[in-house]
Amino acid sequence: MTNAIIIEDESLAAKRLEALILKCKKNINIIAKLPSIKAAVKWFSQNPQPDLIFMDIHLEDGLSFSIFEQTTVTAPVIFTTAFDEYTIKAFKVNSIDYLLKPINFDDLSQSLDKYFRLKSQFSTGAIDIKSIIETLVPKEGQYRTRFLVSEGSNYVTIEITDVAYFFAEDKFAFLVSKTGKHYVIDLTLDKLTGVLNPKLFYRINRQFIISTNCIENMTKYSANKLKLNLNPSFDKEVFVSQDKYTDFKKWLDN
Repeated sequence: MTNAIIIEDESLAAKRLEALILKCKKNINIIAKLPSIKAAVKWFSQNPQPDLIFMDIHLEDGLSFSIFEQTTVTAPVIFTTAFDEYTIKAFKVNSIDYLLKPINFDDLSQSLDKYFRLKSQFSTGAIDIKSIIETLVPKEGQYRTRFLVSEGSNYVTIEITDVAYFFAEDKFAFLVSKTGKHYVIDLTLDKLTGVLNPKLFYRINRQFIISTNCIENMTKYSANKLKLNLNPSFDKEVFVSQDKYTDFKKWLDN
């Protein structure tokens, strides 16, 4: 029996992945589902290494790569990610695969087949975690360039240049295109701030991340508060939070 763990901060995504894994391979036992870097580091300090790890890149408390900096991880990793533009040479060289969200049965099955074919290589310690971290952590010029979103029963790709802003509402995050269409995305605003180019996008408050070109006009609402009219328009008033006021003006000025 192969013992595996899932490191994923979205509980529904973790449960769905577990169900898909068990559907693909009956000989895999999911022994833990961990929602954060903190929980993963604690688990590794108290348990023997699993045979296999499924790991989301962006967790509720940061990038999962910091797990490797805080504890010893020798097990092979299959990353689960929504980011298809990152360089993936480290996966190929070091016999580690990745699953692009939304994960489907065929892709998962191929990844698991690859794992079992190369299992003997994993046991030799041939995995270079450092090279994976250096390859995958976003650098200048490696920010998100597109988003895969659902439109009815189909999937469409939205280029980052066609995004006006993002907002959160009722526990969901939405992408709003320049044409005014709304799409649900599987990333929180906290995660988005780490993968969007800060020269082009700014988080003005807990609910909004806006692009430089979606501001229709601005009004000084109080001494340290700005009201924004966005394009496409939003059906509620949008403000720059007071603690962001000075930094937001610097962002616009730069």
